[in-house]
Amino acid sequence: MASTSLSSQLSTYLFNRPKFVLALLLLPPLLWLGVIYLGSLFSLLAQSFFSIDDFTGKVVYDISLNSYARLFTPTNLAIIWRTVVMAAVVTAICGVIAFPLAYYIARYASGRTKALFYVAVMLPLWSNYLVRVYSWKLILAKEGAIHWTFNALGLGPLLDWVLTLPIVEGSSLSTSYIGTALTFVYIWLPFMVLPIQAALERVPRSLLEASSDLGARPSETFRKVVFPLAIPGIAAGSIFTFSLTLGDYIIPQLIGSSRPFIGQAVYQLQGTAGDIPMAAAFAMVPIVIMAVYLTIAKKLGAFDAL
Repeated sequence: MASTSLSSQLSTYLFNRPKFVLALLLLPPLLWLGVIYLGSLFSLLAQSFFSIDDFTGKVVYDISLNSYARLFTPTNLAIIWRTVVMAAVVTAICGVIAFPLAYYIARYASGRTKALFYVAVMLPLWSNYLVRVYSWKLILAKEGAIHWTFNALGLGPLLDWVLTLPIVEGSSLSTSYIGTALTFVYIWLPFMVLPIQAALERVPRSLLEASSDLGARPSETFRKVVFPLAIPGIAAGSIFTFSLTLGDYIIPQLIGSSRPFIGQAVYQLQGTAGDIPMAAAFAMVPIVIMAVYLTIAKKLGAFDAL
């Protein structure tokens, strides 16, 4: 009886104080976001303003911009440029592949067919990340399926010629930028398909019918009605593919050349080299790039499609 009365009093107390209840509900996620996430970012930012003593190898806790100055050396700028270009290429390829697939799912597939497409898109995410990467490493290897297919079709010399191009430079697809890009596209493609499909689902059919009634050809309807309304979904998907490629270090480590990306540079600097300030400065680069990218994506309505 006493416990029931206490429970009733507590319920009444909480019912009469909705703002207090809201504060209780928000407290755990805000503590996580503020202390764990933002706290670690501020710690990273603080570390980037320190430097390392060249003689002792110890961190010097004096505020300076030495680490950021070292980012502008040709070697480090090449790493940043290489990573940004790869992220942009992967995002563009994902967009080209994802849009027609998402359009078909949104406009033509229904019932069981749509469910099968959803499963097909999500299926790669059900397996372990490393298993998928190593599978592509085998597929792209010199003895792998792709090289075997080219040789069987008599196109082996063409593939070998492609691999000698300066922008590719690899003894096989598994040691080239092409292989790195293909693996990135396979891993991140679902993150582009789903936001575009969601954006296309929200396009009212009445707009398409009105465009047709006003004499627009299907191609004009697509360019002037469908595609502009799908831009928020494309921008939302690009946030995932671009940011995930920008920060990944496992795929470039396992598939591709020895030329490092930002993630690998951070890993090597804080691990092998023990240069924490430089690693922190490098880690701030993707954050700055994504801040600019998110600002542009927000103007395109990406957050409305998430």
